[in-house]
Amino acid sequence: MSLMGHLNELRRRLFRIVIIVILGFVAFYGVAEYLYAYLSAPLQAQLPEGSKLIYTSPAGAFFTYMKVALVASLFGTSPISFYQIWAFIAPGLYKEEKRAVLPLAFFSSIFFIAGAAFCFFTVFPIAFKFFMGFATDTIVPMISVEEYLGFALKLLIAFGVVFEMPLFSYFLSRFGILSPDFMRRQRRYAILLIFIVAAILTPPDVFSQCLMALPMLLLYEVSIYVSAMAYKKKETKAEDEEASEESKEEQA
Repeated sequence: MSLMGHLNELRRRLFRIVIIVILGFVAFYGVAEYLYAYLSAPLQAQLPEGSKLIYTSPAGAFFTYMKVALVASLFGTSPISFYQIWAFIAPGLYKEEKRAVLPLAFFSSIFFIAGAAFCFFTVFPIAFKFFMGFATDTIVPMISVEEYLGFALKLLIAFGVVFEMPLFSYFLSRFGILSPDFMRRQRRYAILLIFIVAAILTPPDVFSQCLMALPMLLLYEVSIYVSAMAYKKKETKAEDEEASEESKEEQA
């Protein structure tokens, strides 16, 4: 396929992703109020008695529900979106890997949603208990729905993307771009990079940064193991192909 052919294929795949996300947005907007109530539950549980979330502009609640519906659509339609991404990559894969595009899309969405779930059920309760612990009789939290939504969605999406690390390591290793030995040698630099990325993706406080960095460190170690499996499989395949070529030459 020519460069223009690849670009046209990419355009078609992206167009399909945009359409499915828009359809999901329309569907989820009808329940956006309930989704926001569920999303804000970890914070509501830690607010001092009598405190409530507020909105500070006339259209604040309206745009908040729109953002909730959009992000819910991103997560809800992620299997289809990931399928479009893997289908675009498929021509560069081995023959047996092309047949695995559908499972890959499924597991990509599972990891993405698992990262967000880990953030919601594990990180949020710890983080909000810590932050609300600074409230006193003279300092009362008055958090706007816009501020909370920005904080929550940023972390949810960031954790979803981070949980894709083992899957990316697998394919980079299969393509020969990455190796487990390289990942082990660069571990010290990876740790530094992980904390830098965590600082960029999380709000500007050390506590949130550590809550993201620790799972990333664990995922990096898992990725080394996954890379080793993929690299071994790649080398085995290369040896089999070499043996097959030698056998053909001997028969000739």
